[in-house]
Amino acid sequence: MKVNFTIDCTPEEARAFFGLPDLSSVHQVYLDKLKSTIAEGVTPADFEKMTRTWMPGIADGFEQWQKLFIAAIPKPPQ
Repeated sequence: MKVNFTIDCTPEEARAFFGLPDLSSVHQVYLDKLKSTIAEGVTPADFEKMTRTWMPGIADGFEQWQKLFIAAIPKPPQ
Protein backbone atom coordinates (compact mmCIF):
# COMPACT_ATOMS: atom_id res chain seq x y z
CA MET A 1 0.00 0.00 0.00
CA LYS A 2 1.32 3.42 -0.93
CA VAL A 3 -0.10 6.65 0.49
CA ASN A 4 0.87 10.14 -0.68
CA PHE A 5 0.05 13.42 1.00
CA THR A 6 0.31 16.74 -0.77
CA ILE A 7 0.39 19.75 1.52
CA ASP A 8 0.12 23.17 -0.03
CA CYS A 9 1.39 25.85 2.35
CA THR A 10 3.84 28.70 2.55
CA PRO A 11 7.21 28.34 4.28
CA GLU A 12 5.91 30.52 7.15
CA GLU A 13 2.91 28.23 7.62
CA ALA A 14 5.12 25.14 7.59
CA ARG A 15 7.46 26.62 10.24
CA ALA A 16 4.50 27.52 12.43
CA PHE A 17 2.99 24.05 12.00
CA PHE A 18 6.22 22.32 13.08
CA GLY A 19 6.76 24.80 15.93
CA LEU A 20 9.94 26.30 14.52
CA PRO A 21 10.83 29.86 15.57
CA ASP A 22 10.15 32.84 13.31
CA LEU A 23 13.59 34.14 12.37
CA SER A 24 12.44 36.70 9.83
CA SER A 25 13.70 39.63 11.94
CA VAL A 26 17.14 38.01 12.26
CA HIS A 27 17.13 37.31 8.54
CA GLN A 28 16.30 40.97 7.81
CA VAL A 29 19.19 42.18 10.00
CA TYR A 30 21.53 39.79 8.19
CA LEU A 31 20.34 41.01 4.78
CA ASP A 32 20.77 44.66 5.81
CA LYS A 33 24.34 43.98 6.96
CA LEU A 34 25.10 42.10 3.74
CA LYS A 35 23.69 44.94 1.61
CA SER A 36 25.75 47.54 3.47
CA THR A 37 28.90 45.44 3.08
CA ILE A 38 28.29 45.09 -0.66
CA ALA A 39 27.55 48.81 -1.04
CA GLU A 40 30.52 50.01 1.03
CA GLY A 41 32.96 47.29 0.09
CA VAL A 42 35.05 45.11 2.36
CA THR A 43 37.57 47.03 4.42
CA PRO A 44 40.99 45.58 5.20
CA ALA A 45 39.92 45.17 8.83
CA ASP A 46 36.85 43.17 7.74
CA PHE A 47 39.01 41.00 5.49
CA GLU A 48 41.46 40.32 8.31
CA LYS A 49 38.61 39.45 10.68
CA MET A 50 37.10 37.06 8.12
CA THR A 51 40.48 35.45 7.46
CA ARG A 52 41.15 34.91 11.15
CA THR A 53 37.67 33.46 11.65
CA TRP A 54 37.73 31.14 8.64
CA MET A 55 41.36 30.05 8.88
CA PRO A 56 42.64 30.58 12.42
CA GLY A 57 45.99 28.83 12.00
CA ILE A 58 46.93 30.40 8.68
CA ALA A 59 46.99 34.01 9.94
CA ASP A 60 49.39 33.04 12.74
CA GLY A 61 51.54 31.20 10.22
CA PHE A 62 51.81 34.33 8.07
CA GLU A 63 52.91 36.35 11.09
CA GLN A 64 55.58 33.77 11.90
CA TRP A 65 56.88 33.88 8.30
CA GLN A 66 56.94 37.67 8.45
CA LYS A 67 58.97 37.62 11.68
CA LEU A 68 61.35 35.06 10.17
CA PHE A 69 61.98 37.20 7.06
CA ILE A 70 62.47 40.36 9.12
CA ALA A 71 64.95 38.56 11.36
CA ALA A 72 66.86 37.34 8.29
CA ILE A 73 67.44 40.87 6.96
CA PRO A 74 71.02 41.85 7.78
CA LYS A 75 71.33 44.95 9.91
CA PRO A 76 73.69 47.67 8.71
CA PRO A 77 76.84 48.19 10.79
CA GLN A 78 76.77 51.14 13.15
